Amino acid sequence: MRRWLLLFLCQVALAQSLDQRISSLLNSTPAARRCFWGVEVLDLANDQPLARYNAERMFVPASNTKLYTTALALLRLGPDYRFQTVVRAEGAPDASGRLAGDLLLVGGGDPSLSGRVIPYRKDAKPGDPLAGIEELAEQVAKRGIRRIDGDIVGDDTAYLWEPYPQGWSQDDGVWEYGAPVSALTFNDNALTLRIRPPARAGLPPELTVSPAFDYFVIDNRIQALPGGERRIRVERLPGSRQLRLWGTISADGHGESRVLLAIDDPALYAATAFYEALLRRGIAVGGSPKARHRFANEVADLKNGAAAPPAGGVELARRESPPLIELLRVVDKVSQNLHAELVLREVARVRRQIGSRAAGIEEMRRFLAEAGLEEWSYKFEDGSGLSRQNLVAPAATVKLLRHLHRSPHRDAWVSLLPIGGEDGTLAERFMGNPEGRRVRAKTGTLSHVSALAGYIESRRRGPLAFALMVNNYNAASSEIRPVVDKIVLLLTE
Repeated sequence: MRRWLLLFLCQVALAQSLDQRISSLLNSTPAARRCFWGVEVLDLANDQPLARYNAERMFVPASNTKLYTTALALLRLGPDYRFQTVVRAEGAPDASGRLAGDLLLVGGGDPSLSGRVIPYRKDAKPGDPLAGIEELAEQVAKRGIRRIDGDIVGDDTAYLWEPYPQGWSQDDGVWEYGAPVSALTFNDNALTLRIRPPARAGLPPELTVSPAFDYFVIDNRIQALPGGERRIRVERLPGSRQLRLWGTISADGHGESRVLLAIDDPALYAATAFYEALLRRGIAVGGSPKARHRFANEVADLKNGAAAPPAGGVELARRESPPLIELLRVVDKVSQNLHAELVLREVARVRRQIGSRAAGIEEMRRFLAEAGLEEWSYKFEDGSGLSRQNLVAPAATVKLLRHLHRSPHRDAWVSLLPIGGEDGTLAERFMGNPEGRRVRAKTGTLSHVSALAGYIESRRRGPLAFALMVNNYNAASSEIRPVVDKIVLLLTE
């Protein structure tokens, strides 16, 4: 009895000391003192809290939201789940290779229809962004099809057409990180614009687009000036397929500027790429690329649907994604917003027979209740954390982490998270400090928001779950993150 009491008192003393040291760090700089901080640290071995600071207050979590989304997908769908992309027609081609009617490229939410290297590898160079589209077009050609009378239809009706969740800003939709959500996703629903100095004086800058096909109309007003500063601006109105570029680059400079831009209609974008891939194989197409969406006003209930009828017509091609566990690793390692939104809707489609944001959030609510989280401790409007309307208490995130740590999928779950100083969004954090490799955690960043939550293998205490959230600061992130990292390194002791 005395031995147990002594051990308990020692743990209390250590916790008090840790609380004091964390509090000291929170007040260590003027920028840190002006922030709104939330901290929760849990000793997983004995389920004892080690530090708490505003742990039950609500914070904008930014990409810490992806912890919730990837946990939901892993436990609801399983690590081996795969997405499907299918090519269909109303009927088979005739003996001459002629296909009457439209050809449908039917999206199934697959986020891997791109040149992204999967499984995730640090610093892996992307491959051909058209590879998946080319694979499907090749399968169609091998079916003996030589002519298609109708249109090439990009069908994303597996999910409702709700491209932008509540709380995203208008500017988000211009850039790759805010690409619209669609069940037919190609090349992360984005393109890369490369801008190089002209080959010789007097010429405009050189522009190249990847994937290499025409989609946007580009109004290029960038000037190449001798010794000019590289300042490039991009404007695209919401829903527009016209880009306006202006600014300056050096006429005698080297290298290139890269701009990652979201497209406006992913299903049409994919259909256009597929259309051109078919033409390259000598398949004549009588129609043009089109998009087919399913809108919210076409369903009776946004949270629950009915089982979909069997797909009609003839299947002409199929592509399967890598296992879900590999896709989730991309989501958490590099903080991929679009992929997080896709897996939220896929959980909704599988569990509730409707691929809507509302159904995904409702399934999230039920999952979190099973994990022991109270409804007051979170509010989600999306699956990625780009929404400024999301709110989470640090204590809720630690409860989620504890739940996953106790689950049969623990090893797979922990493998999704970036390793301190090693890979993903933590590759440049804790540099030069080997203790950083004891950290596996998800970052979160928005304007005035910084977050870090995950696990630490403490040398003295064993495994810890932690959540650090910072809101409402007006300093540069470079002034706040060092304080966050010092707290994390303190926890490794």
